[in-house]
Amino acid sequence: MTSTLSPWSAPRLSTRWWPVFLRNLLVWRKLAIPSLVGNIAEPLMWLVAFGYGMGALVGQVNIGTPQGSVAVPYILFLASGSICMSAMNAATFEALYSAFSRMHVQKTWDGIMNAPVSLDDVVLAEMLWAGFKALFSVTAILGVMLALGISHSPKLLLAWPVLLGVGITFSCIALVFNALAKGYDFFTYYFTLFLTPMMFLSGVFFPREQLPELVRWFSYALPLTHAVELVRPLFMDQWPTDAWVHGGVLLAYTVGGFWLALALTRKRFAK
Repeated sequence: MTSTLSPWSAPRLSTRWWPVFLRNLLVWRKLAIPSLVGNIAEPLMWLVAFGYGMGALVGQVNIGTPQGSVAVPYILFLASGSICMSAMNAATFEALYSAFSRMHVQKTWDGIMNAPVSLDDVVLAEMLWAGFKALFSVTAILGVMLALGISHSPKLLLAWPVLLGVGITFSCIALVFNALAKGYDFFTYYFTLFLTPMMFLSGVFFPREQLPELVRWFSYALPLTHAVELVRPLFMDQWPTDAWVHGGVLLAYTVGGFWLALALTRKRFAK
């Protein structure tokens, strides 16, 4: 689909994204159980191996709060960070590999746009669909964490919409690379150079206070850091400090990522 408008023009969105979202849901429903197992197996292995294994050696971790330093069990510290990482990974895989298959390999997007559905609506549907997949995965993981008794904070109810937002944020970023990719191998650069370092710098496995000051300042610019800063206090039955700052950073990544992804996708389809 070509357009005389600039690729960088404002998104032209409508409710026609919903049939595209519904189409993805109906297709995925046939593979829901294998998909769920695949999405929750890895984070649960991280949780068991590091939470219980290393947790037995580490014991408790001291983290800073407005009330001062607080010691929390390592498994609680890890669980609150790894569930943000799970939302990131689930949304990223869907917005990269699955979206690329529909866009480039299967040509599903081309077929959809033969109907009165714009490219902007297709990209919006893919973004929201990846966010939903992330929410589905973290809901299952939260259920397992509750069953294990890692946290019973009633504030975890607020973690649910926050994690949906985290999934949407990372789906927008992933769609940028989806628009640039020529093949599946291109995604290796994204995982190796961006996602993997971010997992170790954002306070998922150890407090960021242990990092050198320069690295700590750099890590504060990463979206996963702000997701962890919002979710971890909820696991501890506390309210996050500077929530508007963390939420604002995630919102900026979401809006900027979606706009960039849409512009690059428009350029790709205009060729």
